[in-house]
Amino acid sequence: MLSPAILALNQLFSKPFRSVLWKMLGITLLLLLLVGIGMQAGLEYLLSMESFLPGWAETGASILAGLGLFFGLGFLIIPVSAIVAGLYLDEVSYIVESTYYPHEAHGRDLPMMDAIVQTIRFLGVVIGVNLLVLILIPFLGLGVPLFFVANGYLLGREYFEQAALRFRSREQVKELRSRHGAKIFLSGLLISLFVVVPFLNLLTPLFATAFMVHVHKWVSGSKPSRIESPVV
Repeated sequence: MLSPAILALNQLFSKPFRSVLWKMLGITLLLLLLVGIGMQAGLEYLLSMESFLPGWAETGASILAGLGLFFGLGFLIIPVSAIVAGLYLDEVSYIVESTYYPHEAHGRDLPMMDAIVQTIRFLGVVIGVNLLVLILIPFLGLGVPLFFVANGYLLGREYFEQAALRFRSREQVKELRSRHGAKIFLSGLLISLFVVVPFLNLLTPLFATAFMVHVHKWVSGSKPSRIESPVV
């Protein structure tokens, strides 16, 4: 599990990845900016409706709204990364396969409609589960563990499926995932740890996609070629 993660990190800033990195980073930041502007406009509207509050209460409400906006954008990193990963899945996967598995057949690009459906499904599940986690946190008092367990499972499953579907049918992917569930879950936990690191989490789509290409190869019995470090 650590070996695939190291390979993905090693390639993260490599020359073949740079153009994809800047495109992914640019789209991720743009989406977060647009969502942030929308959230800010909504909060300002709500606060303007509370003009009857005393001055100190308005100030407190503004501070809480700012904190809510900050943590809200942090929460949105995961669903936004799901959208961006869907856009560049095939390009990133092809680079990883060409670099580390040059003597094996490349995966097939997912049909556009399948990729869109997969991304929308991923997005909906991620948002739904994380909203449920946020709702349950005050009642269970298990915020951090619950966050990592939920997202470890979701991110592991979805990113693995995206990588594996380039080579297998959906039924085969499901069977492979059931046989290697623990490895995939632990891989998802690593991605969820990556998500909570400020600034580095903006690269989640690139890291998670590359990482799960290696994980799929690993559980399939393939080994990366002995090549020099691609970081140049």
